Amino acid sequence: MRAIPLPWPMAFIVALSLVLGGARGAYLWLPRPLGSVEKTPSPGVQTPQGAAEPLPDVVITLSDDAIARAGVVVMPVTGSETAGSIRLTGVVEANGYRQVVVAPLVSGRVTRVTVMLGDQVAMNAPVVEIYSPELADAQTRFLSMQAEFHAVEQEIARTERLVEIGAASKQELERIHADHVRHRTELESTRARLQLLGMTPQMIEAMASGGQVAATVTIRAPIAGTVTARAVNPGTSVDSATPLITLVDLSTVWVVGDLYEPDFALVSVGSSAVVTTTAFPDAKIEGKVAYIDPQVRSDTRTARIRVEVPNPGQRLRLGMYAQLQVSTPGAKAQSILISRSAVQNVSDRTVVYVSDPQAGGRFIEREVRLGESSGDQVVVVSGLRKGDGVVTAGSFSLRAERDRLGLRVGP
Repeated sequence: MRAIPLPWPMAFIVALSLVLGGARGAYLWLPRPLGSVEKTPSPGVQTPQGAAEPLPDVVITLSDDAIARAGVVVMPVTGSETAGSIRLTGVVEANGYRQVVVAPLVSGRVTRVTVMLGDQVAMNAPVVEIYSPELADAQTRFLSMQAEFHAVEQEIARTERLVEIGAASKQELERIHADHVRHRTELESTRARLQLLGMTPQMIEAMASGGQVAATVTIRAPIAGTVTARAVNPGTSVDSATPLITLVDLSTVWVVGDLYEPDFALVSVGSSAVVTTTAFPDAKIEGKVAYIDPQVRSDTRTARIRVEVPNPGQRLRLGMYAQLQVSTPGAKAQSILISRSAVQNVSDRTVVYVSDPQAGGRFIEREVRLGESSGDQVVVVSGLRKGDGVVTAGSFSLRAERDRLGLRVGP
């Protein structure tokens, strides 16, 4: 039978139909996932001017059978009225009233350092020894003035006996008394100089009785604390302005944060505060606001706020980040509470899965910011509203389905 050629437009349409029909048949034979994932714009989310656009919501759709197999349970978000508070980010700093930079009182050369970084030092413990020609000269002058003073005292005694027998005049005795006063003044001046150079009265008396000059001075710890800085080694030349070591009493520390201008009226000195850290999330350290900076920083419109807290075991380390929850008496806040089991981590985001009230089997992945936890519940600072249906059981299965379908985070 002879084929009848078709005009070229008709031939093109027939070929296209055959290709599409084959592709449709192949698609029907491909395996399909139990659920589906899509991205939808986040409703009602306002983007601050200049900020990046928010990521669209991730929506996971499951069949009724898949929901049953995953054991998905949806519970409405509950609320609880609690005493008002504000949360701030802070940094652990040394208690400025218990931090001492140890400096020498004499110039010279360091011969020995007895402490290392991190050492615990008792009060009056020796920390640095310095060889000081300046101190040796002051001691030598003191001994010389002491000898001259004693010589004048002996001369007074002899002159008084001579005056009694008429062998010396009263004018001579008065001149010697004047020398005696001058030598006493000079002796006390050299004694005060030795004390300024770090010698105690006991050390001066011991030197005076023994007549021995000691050119080495020992610097002692003025407080008990931890060595946080060591600026010298043996052989270092120092003077009275040279810092040797830094000692900090870490039994208490300061947690310093920034208080924003709208919150100035809510917080005052004496307000209660609770400090938590990432390193010790279960440890809640109570303290009080000890200081609020009277000056506002022009760039951030904040004032520094300081909370002093105890530091048993020195677990709070200087420079650590901390969270401050400062009570605001008289203000009440409505807290949003969810179960810990509802929370999942996706990349660097904390998310929960909210049931879509408009369509069954649809679950919206919602990023949240968490606050304080209590038992099996955790406070949601942002991301949810009271009445939202949150997946409390089976949220891990939703997270796994999301990963299985290969949806990456971000655009």
